[in-house]
Amino acid sequence: MSLFDKILVPLDGSRSSARALEAAIAIAKKFNGEITLSHVYSVGILTATLTSEVEESMLTPSGNSLPPSEIYRVTKDAIRKAGANLLSKNEEMVEAKGISVEKLLKEGHVVQEIREVAKEGKYDLIVTGVKGISEVRETRLGSVSEKVIRNAQCPVLVIK
Repeated sequence: MSLFDKILVPLDGSRSSARALEAAIAIAKKFNGEITLSHVYSVGILTATLTSEVEESMLTPSGNSLPPSEIYRVTKDAIRKAGANLLSKNEEMVEAKGISVEKLLKEGHVVQEIREVAKEGKYDLIVTGVKGISEVRETRLGSVSEKVIRNAQCPVLVIK
């Protein structure tokens, strides 16, 4: 058993999370660890916006707009598929480096899901990017990475 047997890497498609994965790969190689890639998606707020603002533009071939439940389903499916594609692409890259890798696709609140996965999976380390996909420049540390640091029960390495 080594220091970092199980490494969790939350991915969101940002450059920062890509750098975090590179660091996790280096750590996994050094400590003969395995990596779990995770992606958490949420459709609640986005779907409410779509339902109210975009419904008119989502027309069927007959010219009728889609009902809100269909907008929700289509949106959720698209977001889930994008997350699955992100995980698969990165899984292939990690496997090519000769590292054992798993992937997890979860729906929910990002920080809560990362915390629960890390706790239940008994991870030794979380490696995350400093900022997510929005990369807000006014903050030094992204809100997700800051909350993961505060709530995780294992060490968290934040990569710039």
